[in-house]
Amino acid sequence: MSLGDFKLLYAASCVLLGLIILSPTLAFVVRLPEGERFSELYVLGSEHLAEEYPFNVSAKGVYRVFLGVGNHMGVLEDYVVYVKLRNQSDSLPDSVNGRSSSLEPLFEYRVALRDGGVWEKEVSFSLDGISRYGNFCRISGLVVDDYLVAFDKVAAWNSRTGGFYYQLFFELWRLDGTVSAFEFHNRFVGVWLNVTMPT
Repeated sequence: MSLGDFKLLYAASCVLLGLIILSPTLAFVVRLPEGERFSELYVLGSEHLAEEYPFNVSAKGVYRVFLGVGNHMGVLEDYVVYVKLRNQSDSLPDSVNGRSSSLEPLFEYRVALRDGGVWEKEVSFSLDGISRYGNFCRISGLVVDDYLVAFDKVAAWNSRTGGFYYQLFFELWRLDGTVSAFEFHNRFVGVWLNVTMPT
């Protein structure tokens, strides 16, 4: 090895050692590209799988689903999940324009999650005050986790599919720190319920 090669090797080693020593400081200055930031909202069936969702329901039944929220936003996030019930003519949230459903929430879950955190809850629900008259079915209450919420929701008989259909759905809202208010986070999931069983 010649003296010139040795000097070159020594200089390269010094530069490499300097980068290793300065790497913690460089991490504050140099920002590497970050992955996509997102939140997840999911509902699983009674067996904790993406199947076995309650469908044919009656007033005497208690039904269960698993509701989950995941935070991949890079920071601590505060969420609220609104529980809503619609008939087949009520509108869903508008995911194209980022607008929530105009229906009033019947119940809510508040969740604070660190980045990478997941919250999951077994949600039990039942329908209360089911009555039928002609081609209409009325529900006057929803019990969520043993909490009764009174309301009035009517569904018309669907002659094509043969049932009275409602959809229990969940909307994800996120705290926007700039305005200090929860805003619809453009995520919702739900399960269809057929209320044709005897009450």
